[in-house]
Amino acid sequence: MTKAFIVGHPVRHSRSPLIHGYWLKQHGISGSYERIDVEPVNFGKFLETFHERGFAGGNVTIPHKEAAFAGVARRTERAERLGAVNTLWIEKGVLWGDNTDVAGFMANLDLSLGTGWDQDVDTALVLGAGGAARGIVAGLQDRPLRRILVANRTLSKAQDLVHGLAGYGPAKLEALAWEDLDRAIPGSQLIVNTTSLGMTGQPPLTLDLAGAPGRAIVTDIVYAPLRTPLLATAEARGLRTVDGLGMLLHQAVPGFERWFGIRPEVTPELRALIVADIGGSK
Repeated sequence: MTKAFIVGHPVRHSRSPLIHGYWLKQHGISGSYERIDVEPVNFGKFLETFHERGFAGGNVTIPHKEAAFAGVARRTERAERLGAVNTLWIEKGVLWGDNTDVAGFMANLDLSLGTGWDQDVDTALVLGAGGAARGIVAGLQDRPLRRILVANRTLSKAQDLVHGLAGYGPAKLEALAWEDLDRAIPGSQLIVNTTSLGMTGQPPLTLDLAGAPGRAIVTDIVYAPLRTPLLATAEARGLRTVDGLGMLLHQAVPGFERWFGIRPEVTPELRALIVADIGGSK
């Protein structure tokens, strides 16, 4: 029986086991997918020993994506570009890492907003500078944007992200101090929260969207709750919103295919299952 996992700290909120469990049942596969909570100090040891415990691989979530990048033996080209890993597997005895956040985030926007949404976006504002932010900035660099702003409470982390991804795509990357957010919002047609602010059990993300452009898009990678305080504020302002669940669903596809040998599909039934679970957890 093939076993896989989601590792993070905390990880109890993750709906990845529901997603992969749905696909395992749908395809009649004898396998399992479980949550494993590992503190950062123990993550290196976890990477060294998970295969011995019978796992073929798994997903990596907050706060381990950058540590996973450093801890694997081989990486895909996109993981190398991003400096972050969210998918692990063993191939011929070698620990590999990939980053599927890019494809997951962009697929979610394309399916939610329709093709061509990026033609109306001149400037994107990305909040946060962790592993997920790197994937999202990289995805946006492949689109015809003119400017991508990266804001973080620790400015140096935003500057490091910008330095690491500079030179890809047509957009100019700029690091932004958190206290300058209010000045950046009026000129941003896409606003993306990649931080854990607004997640169940975390402080809310308080952002003044009064000055945002009328056709602005606001998206949040947090999916528990599905309607975060940021999205609620954007909706009240009449802005277009995209929740974080689609990114989670689409980024899960490549990993499942790696571990279990079948490429699954993201269906309305699967989304409804996860939405019901999120609603029931409040």
